[in-house]
Amino acid sequence: MDFGYTPAVEQWRERVQDFLDEVIYPAEPTFRDQVLAQASTNPWGRPPIMEELKVRARERGLWNLFLPGAEHGAGLTNLEYAPLAELSGRSPMLAPEAMNCSAPDTGNMEVLEHFAKPVLQERWLKPLLEGTIRSAYSMTEPDVASSDANNIATRIELDESSDELVVTGRKWWSSGAMAPECKVAVVMGLSSPHGEKHRRHSMVLVPMDTPGVHVQRSTHVLGYPDGPHGGHGEILYDAVRVPRDHLLGEWNGGFAIGQARLGPGRIHHCMRLIGMAERAYDLMCARVQNRVAFGKPLAAQGVVQDWIAQSRIRIEQARLLVLKTAWLMDTVGNRGAAVEISAIKVAVPEMATWVIDRAMQAHGGLGVSQDTPLPELYAQARMLHLADGPDEVHTMALARRELRRYPPNPQT
Repeated sequence: MDFGYTPAVEQWRERVQDFLDEVIYPAEPTFRDQVLAQASTNPWGRPPIMEELKVRARERGLWNLFLPGAEHGAGLTNLEYAPLAELSGRSPMLAPEAMNCSAPDTGNMEVLEHFAKPVLQERWLKPLLEGTIRSAYSMTEPDVASSDANNIATRIELDESSDELVVTGRKWWSSGAMAPECKVAVVMGLSSPHGEKHRRHSMVLVPMDTPGVHVQRSTHVLGYPDGPHGGHGEILYDAVRVPRDHLLGEWNGGFAIGQARLGPGRIHHCMRLIGMAERAYDLMCARVQNRVAFGKPLAAQGVVQDWIAQSRIRIEQARLLVLKTAWLMDTVGNRGAAVEISAIKVAVPEMATWVIDRAMQAHGGLGVSQDTPLPELYAQARMLHLADGPDEVHTMALARRELRRYPPNPQT
């Protein structure tokens, strides 16, 4: 295993770092001002500066970096993309979307590329690749424990008389659904209630302007509406009808598609979380060097030095595990990397929330105010203890996989 950055990756890192330094960081105050200015009139709209950032990213060739195929993306492997996603995580509200590398669009684009019919790719994938529309992912439901995908109760039924699919149910935490630019949702639902365990669900594309689609409210993240990200919607699908060709993949094949989608999504989140932790770490170190308490800089206090040391140790450990996971996904596939994917999904949010929390503590009252990015970083990191599967589910899955290597032996 060699996780050293190749000369080509170093060039990509330099380009992304320059983009952050020259474009993204200077734009953050303007972005926040525009978000506040439109909060009462257009809370879910994109701040105008976002389109400017997209133009500048495309001018620099920093577009769709997450896609492994050279046709639409940069042709990078997971291992090569990892350090670039980490850098984008240093400004999670701006950089990923500016480079068209933000969730849930990334996962939805991959699903469309692999499982949608050509006519749907032309209608939806192409504008998503161009960054002219957004999309939503509707999987989680309020009435069941969605951490077990087999619990999903939203129905997808085939009406053979009209050759249409009928979607009925309620979803929430449909990321991106509140944005005016959100034009289509990827919906997972129950299509064969009595089928085999992993052959009960299907996945379908639902245009947001289809009759019966009712976006009822936003679900906030620790009080943040997450508006510039597109929000998270609670959606009622009230006997929504779409043509049969809006089925993604095969009938009753939705569970496998969902797992294929979540594998890269989980590692992308973890890559960006490392960048978020690094941003918090930088802020913490700068703060403690320049603040004096009890007659000496905070950096001279033993407890603060412990925070600094432990943060660096935890970040480096997490990064190495993420790089190993990316390498395994490239070499043996998502299934072969299942243990490591579960491991990073538990370890990296835990690391990030710990580091960000220490940075907030080091800032005192400033650390929980709107004058630093720390509270928003913390809210996003805390949410990722739940998103794409809660910590406890990944811990259980990891343990079960490990125990398969140790079959019961009554003689021991």
